[in-house]
Amino acid sequence: MLKQLTKAVIERALEAEMETHLGYKKHEAAGKGTGNSRNGKSQKTIQAECGAVELNVPRDRNAEFEPVVVRKGQTRLAGLDEKILALYARGMTTRDIQAQLMEMYGVEVSPTLISNVTDAVMDVVRQWQNRPLEAVYPIVYFDCLQVKVRDNGRVVNKAVYLALGVDMEGQKELLGIWLSAHEGAKFWLGLLTELNNRGLRDILIACSRGDRVAHKPDWTSIPGIAT
Repeated sequence: MLKQLTKAVIERALEAEMETHLGYKKHEAAGKGTGNSRNGKSQKTIQAECGAVELNVPRDRNAEFEPVVVRKGQTRLAGLDEKILALYARGMTTRDIQAQLMEMYGVEVSPTLISNVTDAVMDVVRQWQNRPLEAVYPIVYFDCLQVKVRDNGRVVNKAVYLALGVDMEGQKELLGIWLSAHEGAKFWLGLLTELNNRGLRDILIACSRGDRVAHKPDWTSIPGIAT
């Protein structure tokens, strides 16, 4: 799961970098006559905490494009796991995501590049967060992890909610990631209602830790979801 999220974010960031480098978006007429253009993609494998991630890196015809988030010759991405997860956790504002990207890129890049990458990443994150779900998942695992995050210069505890489904073919799918100040039944109710709004209608087995039952709503009370 983390490999897929890392690949999606990094590749979208690279596309935004290319757009900033060329000065126009893909397929735009403004690109004609600029003297440079896109020239396909090259494959590159980088090592992250989650393992090997295969990337498609865009190229330009003049070979002038110098990517920043994954530099030429770079083979490792250290410390990105938490940042990638944070990007996909609901509750983050544009400013929060921009701050995460600033940490990924460093302070040497221009504000325009950070703004362009933020807009691009926000787009792909929203698509993932709001994608339609299958109507039936035989098994869905629910859990809430307490993690330490940096917030306005302070390290605080946050609750990260996870819903991991097993589809009819036995494949695991992360249904969503949510971020909150603390765990509570009200937040779980909103989480399940959102899953229902995205198309989930039936869970045969809902799995959650027994020591957190007090924080969970009544599963059978969720409108539209039969458990």
